[in-house]
Amino acid sequence: MTEAVQAAAQLPAVTVIGEALIDLVQLDAPGDYRARPGGSPFNVAVGLARLGHRTALMARLAENTFGRMLRTHAAAEGIDLTYAPAAAEPTTLAVVSMDAEGRASYDFYLDGTADWQWTRAETALVPRNTAVLHFGSVASWTSPAAEHIHCAAQRLRAEGTALISYDPNVRPALLGDPERGRQAVERSVGTAHLVKASREDVEWLYPDTQIERIAAHWLELGALLVVITDGPDGAHAFHANAGSMSRPGRKVAVVDTVGAGDAFTAGLLGSLARHGLHIPQTLAAADPDVLRIAVDDAILISALTCERLGADPPTALPRLHLPAQAPLEVTDLAFPDDTGRVGTGSSAPQTTQPVRS
Repeated sequence: MTEAVQAAAQLPAVTVIGEALIDLVQLDAPGDYRARPGGSPFNVAVGLARLGHRTALMARLAENTFGRMLRTHAAAEGIDLTYAPAAAEPTTLAVVSMDAEGRASYDFYLDGTADWQWTRAETALVPRNTAVLHFGSVASWTSPAAEHIHCAAQRLRAEGTALISYDPNVRPALLGDPERGRQAVERSVGTAHLVKASREDVEWLYPDTQIERIAAHWLELGALLVVITDGPDGAHAFHANAGSMSRPGRKVAVVDTVGAGDAFTAGLLGSLARHGLHIPQTLAAADPDVLRIAVDDAILISALTCERLGADPPTALPRLHLPAQAPLEVTDLAFPDDTGRVGTGSSAPQTTQPVRS
């Protein structure tokens, strides 16, 4: 066993539960689309696996062409699919459109599809070695999936055996109205130790409310750490005991923002785990300097993802000469098709177009 493999084996096991769907991404010619694996939980699992973490994905994967595509892609990333049920229902589709700044919008086709048909028996099969459970997005507030996923997260929080991470990944067109959205999101916030959301998420959920007040409310509901991403302006972190901080964004040559927020989540969870903050007690007692590093790592990974087409986060390179807790640098990350340039910090033209995490 190599030193790199041994290092990965020592990292805590992460389980991600939620939807795995197909993004139909608009290409240059009108009416031309490319099918890509997607869904926020699926993207987070891929991001974590590429960062070297032992990752299991609990997603209901259809036994059709798209379902096989999702299963093949996840397996190729080294993701454990032991707890991903084979579903009789079809795969959910999301048609992705881009505006002039590369920001994505989605039209969902989800009636009767696989991602929302979870049963209590299926969600009860969370791997026993799970140290971090991440959930969120559409499956966390779409019935009947939402109730079963919530119960699984609530059980693990009560047992104290895992750190619970949550990202609402708000989709206004599916939630309908902010009041319904707040009820669904706040229930999950109360189950989680770590909550990550975007400024767009919280401003839709709580109109005309400062993010500081929203974060304080979520901390009162039971979260230990709330992180709100802020596009080109970086991210803001609010900790139950260590106070708050804001970290700057990075200038990037934006291709599109698909998967940027999911890459941020993977980067944040990965960095917290490397620092030993994957246990509720250690996260509660976190040093502000360590939290700063974790947020900066997440911003870097999100920024690099924005320089790629679709949800395509970077892969961590071995860095055996550095302690695991060292902050990530651009040179620590790469993509399979790199030809010498590795994202942000290179000599490539850089812009301040928004990075929507």
